[in-house]
Amino acid sequence: MNNHVLRLVAGAALLLFGCATAQVSPDAVELSVDFAWQASDRCSSQSPVIRVKNIPAATKTLQIKLKDRDVPTWNHGGGTVAYDGSDVIPAGALQDGYNGPCPPSGSHRYQFTVKAIDAAGVIVGTGQQTRNFP
Repeated sequence: MNNHVLRLVAGAALLLFGCATAQVSPDAVELSVDFAWQASDRCSSQSPVIRVKNIPAATKTLQIKLKDRDVPTWNHGGGTVAYDGSDVIPAGALQDGYNGPCPPSGSHRYQFTVKAIDAAGVIVGTGQQTRNFP
């Protein structure tokens, strides 16, 4: 096989198995991310309101991920929402696979990461915010 075919096969394998990393634009901007926990967010499948500023005009979708910084192996999921020009991701927008903060005891640090993605699938902005719960 020539190098071109090998690269195509390797790229397809990475996409198939979810190991590929999205391309990041050299002009990607830093997004400002903010959210606040409510008592009702404990162990909830409904995401809180998330505010994102500095979203590039080329953005088509926002990819959101929640991570417990104290137990990073626990998958809290997230989701992808269509970008409608608003800087507010409404409560409950992360429907599939989102698991809210649920520390077994004490307080944990939870981090939302937001990636702005254009129509070609290129990351044009990233940002994150960490808050304690409770």
